[in-house]
Amino acid sequence: MNVLTPRPHRPSDAIEAALDRLVPIFAERAPAYDRSGKIALDNLLDLKEAGLLALALPHDKGGAGIGVAEISKIVGRVATGDPTTALILAMQYLQTGAIARSSGWSEEVRNEVFTSIVRDGALVNALRVEPELGTPARGGLPATTVRREGGRFLISGRKIFSTGSTALRWGVVWSRTDEETPRVGQVLVPLDLPGVRIEESWRHMGMRATASHTIVFEDVEIPERYLVSLKAPGASVDEAVALASWHAIVIGALYDGVARTARDWLVGYLKERTPANLGAPLASLPRFHALLGEIDALLLTNRALIEHGLAREAAGERGDADAGLIKYTVTENAIAAVGKAVAAIGNPALSQDNPLERHYRDVLCGRIHTPQGDSALGGAGRLALT
Repeated sequence: MNVLTPRPHRPSDAIEAALDRLVPIFAERAPAYDRSGKIALDNLLDLKEAGLLALALPHDKGGAGIGVAEISKIVGRVATGDPTTALILAMQYLQTGAIARSSGWSEEVRNEVFTSIVRDGALVNALRVEPELGTPARGGLPATTVRREGGRFLISGRKIFSTGSTALRWGVVWSRTDEETPRVGQVLVPLDLPGVRIEESWRHMGMRATASHTIVFEDVEIPERYLVSLKAPGASVDEAVALASWHAIVIGALYDGVARTARDWLVGYLKERTPANLGAPLASLPRFHALLGEIDALLLTNRALIEHGLAREAAGERGDADAGLIKYTVTENAIAAVGKAVAAIGNPALSQDNPLERHYRDVLCGRIHTPQGDSALGGAGRLALT
């Protein structure tokens, strides 16, 4: 299927058709992958065969050049089937979109990565978070180090919370040099090189099938051309920071998708569940009418906020503080929506026999993504008081 020519502001009909076909399949597979904690590789293969992994590449590189509006819509749809697959796909789109727009990447290396995506369905993600540093969004320099030995370049360090770890072909590794005045930036590492290993450290409550394990680099030799953008701290814009508003909107859309699929399950449950003492479905009770109204109000707010963020991006109005508030509010609304469903129906909501239990665990993970709540609120407050 060729889906590489979407219209500007919405996924193409071919992409919509592919999602209509794949999302129910992903939903059927999701419980087993949640239990195993393994990445849904068959989902990723389905996305590759449908042409969906390369959509954020430019047209002349075999992609469709999709922007944040299309990315958020596709990721939100996939998340209604399997949010773990959606998160891996979101990182693929955000990173390939950033590489396509970067002035720091040589054309040779850019083409190498893009060719592998189009030809092989290769996956790429940024590897930034470290055990001691935590998230780099809060400042500091990485401990992961590149050193030169004669004509060789060796990278050593460890990156935690590496989404998609075992399925990735490429890691864009935030690193520093071992020079007296260190340079900082992106280093491209093929993750099949000698010296790269994965520690299976991801044992989280939710989003289990992202396999966001620790990737360890032990004197991994890399070609000089993969030293993508090492510069003095502050000498250039951190491209991950420049992507912050896109990231915030897309992550919000993903967890909104989780809440929407939880809401739809609840509607079906209330229509089907008929307690003997009631003699009618739970859906007949006014208190559940009000509950669905509360949930739908939260999700309607989410939709309006995401559309607001996309409209600002389309108009070229960069507002990272606004984007942070959108991500914070949308994810908190999503958590509240699923929480209301859980509280309303009691034990069945927390049974592994029902998907609402998994949706609740997954949606709680919305809080751990950058920007986290205190950062989003604090940044907006500082801007208002400046």
